[in-house]
Amino acid sequence: MWRQGQKLVRRASLSKHSCSIRQIITGSASLSSPSVSIWRRKKEMGKEGLMVAKELKRLQSNTVRFERFMKSHVSRLLKSDLVSVLAEFQRQDLVYLSMRLYEAVRKEIWYQPDMFFYRDMLFMLARNKKVDETKKVWEDLKKEGVLFDQHTFGDLVRAFLDGGLPSEAMHIYDEMRRSPDPPMSLPYRVMLKGLLPYPDLREKVKDDFLELFPDIVVYDPPEDLFDEEEWRKESDDD
Repeated sequence: MWRQGQKLVRRASLSKHSCSIRQIITGSASLSSPSVSIWRRKKEMGKEGLMVAKELKRLQSNTVRFERFMKSHVSRLLKSDLVSVLAEFQRQDLVYLSMRLYEAVRKEIWYQPDMFFYRDMLFMLARNKKVDETKKVWEDLKKEGVLFDQHTFGDLVRAFLDGGLPSEAMHIYDEMRRSPDPPMSLPYRVMLKGLLPYPDLREKVKDDFLELFPDIVVYDPPEDLFDEEEWRKESDDD
């Protein structure tokens, strides 16, 4: 009876020990979980990254020295610094430098196609009305099989509309319509609001929306608002 009690105590102790080990392993795994995209993590630039960012901005007018610096320093940056420098260039709307870092990232051995990587590039290009660069980035993501979710599609369409690039916005919308993801109403509402300055395009998207979501009411602003938006658009063009 005494021996049986000892066995039970030993078994409980082992079970507790194995459980604590399992908790430690699980905890460490969750801390370093690769499920969170590096492009969504907080980006903190190290000293090397700060130096490289400063030099790239200084040398961009000197092609020879710029290319030499790209090969000698950018290629040796740590992943975290390279990601942070690119994010900073995007934040500052430095299109040329962002495109060069974009190409550098895609050549890295650790690089994997990522929706958020492409999303951030396209947002920056939309803000700066860069059509050719947008086409190139879009071709790259298509080759790599990157798929956006419905919310990201809606945000991208809105970004290009706000940037005054309705043709590019509608191209992305067409891609959204062909997406295998089921449609969602919220991205459509985001797009319809951005389409107010473009009544004809808005009617097309509105018809698609009502076909997909017949039970949802779409708010239509007064007609004179369209006239006012058109007047503003023409004033900006002048």
